[in-house]
Amino acid sequence: MEELKIMTPFIKLDQLVKFAGFTETGAKAKILIDLGEFNVNGICCTKRGKKIKPGDVIEYKNKKYKVVYDGQAEEAAE
Repeated sequence: MEELKIMTPFIKLDQLVKFAGFTETGAKAKILIDLGEFNVNGICCTKRGKKIKPGDVIEYKNKKYKVVYDGQAEEAAE
């Protein structure tokens, strides 16, 4: 299972889709989410604004990704 490292306590699903590189634009992310292409913790999610937190598992195209918090990256950005 691959890890998706975020630098904030949570990220919205549509932002994560774009951030992870599953799509290039927010508009395409919206379409994929509306079509039910993503599972969050094993449940199909069609809510773009769903808060994704560290420990959550996202499934897309039969691949699973664990969301982890990368506090060191946040400190480096300051």
